[in-house]
Amino acid sequence: MKLTATIMIAAAILMLSSCHSHKDKDKSNKDKYRNEYSDDIYRRGSYNNSGDRKESALYREAMSWLGVPYKYGGHSRRGTDCSGLVMEVYKTVYNKAIIHHSADIYNKQCRRIKESELREGDLVFFTFVKSGKISHVGIYLRKRQFIHASSSRGVIINSLDEPYYAKGFVAAGRLK
Repeated sequence: MKLTATIMIAAAILMLSSCHSHKDKDKSNKDKYRNEYSDDIYRRGSYNNSGDRKESALYREAMSWLGVPYKYGGHSRRGTDCSGLVMEVYKTVYNKAIIHHSADIYNKQCRRIKESELREGDLVFFTFVKSGKISHVGIYLRKRQFIHASSSRGVIINSLDEPYYAKGFVAAGRLK
């Protein structure tokens, strides 16, 4: 009887340690999608007009998507593309329905704004195709940083000033 109890305790400890290592694996997987921009967003949060720190719904939701893998046509935490991310974040944070296609979002649901007018929650549009048509969208956060679903890295935060994104930048838009 004593041996059976010892085996059961050992099995329970083994189960708990494997659950813990699974959590650590999930954490390290999410960490690999973090970079200097996401760390800045995470550390500083957002601020209201009086300069007091507040964690806005946009930042909470954006950070919860960080590290979700890219999946063309996807819009869930199992996998998402750029417009799927925008669609889900806008539904959760702003209770607004967004079309699941980056060019259509810009052409049908946004009004163009100057890059200098960008504010939290606005959309940034890019082209990475020869035709020059809009092929990518992200959500502007602050300080020229935006969150988006990269086809190679999943959901990540980048800067509009990075050469790749600066070259592909087409327009900034605000939902009508």
